[in-house]
Amino acid sequence: MAVWGIAHAVDDLYQGLVPASVPYFVLERHYSYLAASGLTLAATLGSALPQPAIGLAVDRWRLPRLAAVGVAVAGTGLGLSGLAGPYALVWLCILISGLGVAMFHPAAGRSAREAAGDSATAMSIFAAGGSVGFFLAPVLATPALDAWGVGATALFIPPAWLIALVLLKKRSGTRHAHATTAGGHDRWGPFAALTGIEVVRSATFFGINTFIELYWLKHLHASRTLAGAALACFLVGGVAGTLLGGRIADRVGMVRTVRLGGALTVPMLLALRVCPGSVTPLAFAILTGLALNIPFAVLVKLGQDYLPGRPGTAAGVTLGLGVSAGGLLAPVFGLIAEHSGPQGVLTVLCAVPVTGLVLGLLLREPGDVQQR
Repeated sequence: MAVWGIAHAVDDLYQGLVPASVPYFVLERHYSYLAASGLTLAATLGSALPQPAIGLAVDRWRLPRLAAVGVAVAGTGLGLSGLAGPYALVWLCILISGLGVAMFHPAAGRSAREAAGDSATAMSIFAAGGSVGFFLAPVLATPALDAWGVGATALFIPPAWLIALVLLKKRSGTRHAHATTAGGHDRWGPFAALTGIEVVRSATFFGINTFIELYWLKHLHASRTLAGAALACFLVGGVAGTLLGGRIADRVGMVRTVRLGGALTVPMLLALRVCPGSVTPLAFAILTGLALNIPFAVLVKLGQDYLPGRPGTAAGVTLGLGVSAGGLLAPVFGLIAEHSGPQGVLTVLCAVPVTGLVLGLLLREPGDVQQR
């Protein structure tokens, strides 16, 4: 599970590097805000839309090397984007990088489940890797891009190829592994509700991730250091929540854990929005990230239990489409920010998780669904 967790961190590093590098494209290449948002859209289109189809292919043909190829493509595409000249070529490189991310998740999600067995705690290690990758992206990219400009994206190509080689070697030693998801028929009804929860969680995550720094700067009138600390607190809380969620699920059940995360997210986000000052809200930034990510790994495992015959498809939707879909709503949040500022976005986001709470009532533990 450590190998798959590290691989997931490296792969999702390239998802996080896109928003981290976009401001430097604006400054160095003089892109308009519309052009800059087009780069984010390219990454989202490449990573989100193909994943269900790739998941179906993984379930049919297994494709054991696809995860390794995917992370290599993700790193190479992102790395070359800073070296590309014309905007259209930059856009294409980022689109290809997103496609590599899409190739990784279904295959890696299926293989990680084989290694995790029925342990939500073990699966949380794999899921937490993605949260770590998102956290490390701005930490690593900012000093490199500050020093060498957008061409420094090329520095991030080697990690992708290194982890790809590790995964290829690992697959050669485990080619006879078999999935360990629960038996029975595929249950599309609960899976549809679960997918809805993933989309709600993704929209909330993308909204906070995009506007939390601006909220500190524009509304709380804090320094850039505190604004950066707010984003870091939110992402660190997400890593902790992912790991904690797996342990909670092994003790009280997966569905209860998903509902718990949704129930905690609403008050934590409300507290973040109304808490005065610029330092005290940092605690609620951590708690919001923690609560929002408690269901993350659990939803991945639960999705595979609902679709025992299609673990790759389930991983493609829960890790891919569901996680990335929030990026498609970025223009909506942008319009809200134009009229009401970043505080308006956070106000709207306080209501978004309520939809996830309602959808959570439609979930059932896989064993209960089987008995019915």
